[in-house]
Amino acid sequence: MTIIDPNAKPDAEGQPGTTIGKTHRWIFGLVALLLLAVGALIIVQPNISGDKAAQKDATSGFGSGFTMTDQNGHTVTDQTLSGKPYAIFFGFTRCPDVCPTTLSHMAQLRKQLGADGSKMNIVFVSVDPKYDTKESIRDYLTLFNTPIIGLTGTDEQIARIVKAFGVYYQKVPVDGGDYTIDHTASIFLMDRHGKFVTTIDHQETQESALGKMRDLIGRS
Repeated sequence: MTIIDPNAKPDAEGQPGTTIGKTHRWIFGLVALLLLAVGALIIVQPNISGDKAAQKDATSGFGSGFTMTDQNGHTVTDQTLSGKPYAIFFGFTRCPDVCPTTLSHMAQLRKQLGADGSKMNIVFVSVDPKYDTKESIRDYLTLFNTPIIGLTGTDEQIARIVKAFGVYYQKVPVDGGDYTIDHTASIFLMDRHGKFVTTIDHQETQESALGKMRDLIGRS
């Protein structure tokens, strides 16, 4: 009969003392791993929730808090645009390519929507208050044969709305002392509550853009 001495010291020959020591170490190691795993869950979970909250906060104020003037002299805010979904694009009337192409594209998309086309607004925001008066914007938008809300404002008002939509624009000097403007070319789609839904890229296919607009209208 073998008597196991609880005070026996571990030896190198696998005697009972060694077996007990190894077993204890194995148990302690397992407990330590479990504690680490539980601790990781406790630490990570709040971060996940925090990230989701941060994302929600980042989009909740998107496209809000602006006041502009339309081509007819009426005040337009994010609140007055609410009630109907809208597609909003930033540019300037002297833009040689991207702006007229994009506005023509939007007019074609609205036509393809048929009767549903009247269920959403198209909004054009000028980032060139020096040249784009409400009168020049009104004349410019008649070229596209579809109802478009044209917006202008002071430098401060424009700075506020481009910040609200995260839009980039920058004057670029050209020969003769004049300038052109580099600017974001995406179209922003907003639902009837004034909440951001998605964008239409400048080079997006007709089919994809039309699908996004149908989905936007379907949300209302």
